[in-house]
Amino acid sequence: MTSAALTDQLDAAADLLAGGDVLTLTGAGISTESGIPDYRGPDGNRRVTPMQYSEFIGSSAARQRYWARSYVGWQRFTPAEPNAGHRAVARLQRAGLLGHVITQNVDGLHQRAGATDVTELHGSLATVVCLTCGDRTRRADLDERMHTANPGFQVTSDEIRPDGDISLNALEVSGFHVPLCLVCGRDTLKPDVVFFGESVPKPLVERCFALTDEAGALLVLGSSLKVMSGYRFVRRAAARRIPVAIITRGPTRGDGEASLQLDAPLGPTLSELVTRLAA
Repeated sequence: MTSAALTDQLDAAADLLAGGDVLTLTGAGISTESGIPDYRGPDGNRRVTPMQYSEFIGSSAARQRYWARSYVGWQRFTPAEPNAGHRAVARLQRAGLLGHVITQNVDGLHQRAGATDVTELHGSLATVVCLTCGDRTRRADLDERMHTANPGFQVTSDEIRPDGDISLNALEVSGFHVPLCLVCGRDTLKPDVVFFGESVPKPLVERCFALTDEAGALLVLGSSLKVMSGYRFVRRAAARRIPVAIITRGPTRGDGEASLQLDAPLGPTLSELVTRLAA
């Protein structure tokens, strides 16, 4: 893209934001500059395969594998800090140029950057729920219990994923002690996030549809829209003739519905929009 074409697209994005009532939908791509890679690269192809919901609930062995991997991955996931893109979203919100944020991410970085009115479509890794009795606990507290139950459990992987998971082999997993619910004693603890193959709760979907219907425009940041959980809001907006703008790296499933599609890094691009609109 030429500099003139990029300037024109930035001008178009600025005009859209200046109109107000902009709903934002964010995906894993907005957190890549914080060191958390997304599931798909700019080509849209999945690079890793996360554990499926049916697999997780299907056996204790699967849950042992998940928690061993997640225990290690959490140590690398939690130090991530909000990046320029997260901070720009919060700044544009404070300036009244962005409204509600729907995020497909489970990392909490929007809130840590100062964003408000954030709906976590896929939940949050910061909370754990028991699938048997419904008890909820902080992930930080569970991490302390897993540390106590697994002294010296270490692996050499430097991997990190959007859900805090990593890859481990069967030998590394075999000695890991799975955390149990403190209320019912079962091994059915699950991070309070929507796994692949699991459905987003219907009331939450309806709430996000309502936010879409009320919006003057929909701004998509850092999502390939490959999964329906986010793409449905783009389809909803387009069906109601609500302008859709997409800023991310590479093509997306929603390009046909978008009135503006900008292939650019989010941090510098959103920072430039802040300079133009919210300085």
